[in-house]
Amino acid sequence: MELSDYIRILRKNWAVILVATLLGLSGAAAYSLTRTPIYESSSTVFVSTQTSGTVAELQQGSSFTQARINTYVGLVKTPIVMNPVIAELGLGITAGQLGQSVAASAALNTTLITITAEDADPVRAAEIANALAAGLTAAVDSIEPTGESGMSPVKLSRVSDAQPAMSPASPNVPLNLALGTLVGLALGLGIAVLRTVLDTRVRTSRDIEQVTKAPMIGAIAFDPKAKERPLIVHADPLSPRAESFRALRTNLQFLDMGGRASFVVTSSVPSEGKSTTTINLAIALADAGKRVALLDADLRKPKVAEYLGIEGGAGLTDVLIGRTRVGDVMLPWGGRSLYVLPAGKIPPNPSELLGSRQMQQLLEVLERDFDVVLCDAPPLLPVTDAAILARATSGAIVAVAAGRTTRHQLSGALEALETVGAKVAGVALTMVPTRGPDSYYAGYGGYGGYGYIQKDTAKKASRGRKRKTPLAPAPTVAQAGRRSTQGPPTAARRPVAE
Repeated sequence: MELSDYIRILRKNWAVILVATLLGLSGAAAYSLTRTPIYESSSTVFVSTQTSGTVAELQQGSSFTQARINTYVGLVKTPIVMNPVIAELGLGITAGQLGQSVAASAALNTTLITITAEDADPVRAAEIANALAAGLTAAVDSIEPTGESGMSPVKLSRVSDAQPAMSPASPNVPLNLALGTLVGLALGLGIAVLRTVLDTRVRTSRDIEQVTKAPMIGAIAFDPKAKERPLIVHADPLSPRAESFRALRTNLQFLDMGGRASFVVTSSVPSEGKSTTTINLAIALADAGKRVALLDADLRKPKVAEYLGIEGGAGLTDVLIGRTRVGDVMLPWGGRSLYVLPAGKIPPNPSELLGSRQMQQLLEVLERDFDVVLCDAPPLLPVTDAAILARATSGAIVAVAAGRTTRHQLSGALEALETVGAKVAGVALTMVPTRGPDSYYAGYGGYGGYGYIQKDTAKKASRGRKRKTPLAPAPTVAQAGRRSTQGPPTAARRPVAE
């Protein structure tokens, strides 16, 4: 993974990371507030030897005390020291229980013993530490052997008395909050990475490259109003989504398909925008001066006639069974060099019709008289129609919905095409977000400043211009779909060979 991938993960999962961090901070705060404050107090004891004061004796005494110091440290938690303290202070606990709240230590190469006591009451913590220091002194005097003078060679002196603490030693609220925040942040980052690893949905071109070597020929921008205006190239040609189809048109024209220009537009599963992609691509090609034949080859759930607002009662099915000629049912649309062949009635055997000799002959005839032939076909995974039809065309364009289609589904669709020997012309990523970490255009900074003229801006700019002739109103969808009196090209007028 590259640095950009990690940045994308952070941008995409910032909410999860923030929530996890806040939970860690809240948990640490709750823990700190519910804990009973514990106070610490320490008393220090100095261990020395009682000698006559010569240099040799002092040296021997220092070595002796350092050798015994660890023994005295361990003596602090023994009953001989603990029990007198418990009785003196009336603690009402055992020596073992008191030992859990007491600690004794000695710094390296010193003869100082520090006794620390913990308690919820700061005064009692100081009293316990001082009492333990006094008890340790008395215990050492009683158990150490005496010398010839009748005195113990070791002397313990309390050099620092314990004082009641002004603030609790635990919980350490700042430290707990910092640790809780770090733990929450680490947990959030872990969840973000795990979500990314387990997410198999196709979101970017890099995800497509992991599945297939077929080129990505287009990225169609997401439009929240796509259902209201499916024919975006016709309805709003200045929109970013319309420009996406023009970019797809340009890339399609540079594909080397062996001199042929007939394509099946399909997808892995339903609702990936294949039909709107096919129609808008056909309109964009016609706007560029290409003669385009648009066939609704989805003989199960046809949508082309509905989107274009034309009569779809008779169409491809009638042509394939020999009921009518192509020229009788192929309709011009939109005042462009675009001719549409609706699906017609839904047959009981769509796969057989699309794979028939008649369908192959129809495609050959249309390829001779049209620059581009586009076939809107059903999804590949539910049915085999698109795979069968793709064999008779120059290639298949697979529409992939960003953030919806999984890599497994895309792989299965491509395998279906490969199984029948069909060629994949390219992949078109649809419903691509225009903002956010998954945006195809994020690297261009909102199209890099090449903004598109809005309708209201265009209207304001045209108000001050003098018009020599009045502008004709734009045709409606119904008007655009009416059949022209000129009729389609000659290929559309020919009957399909029996």
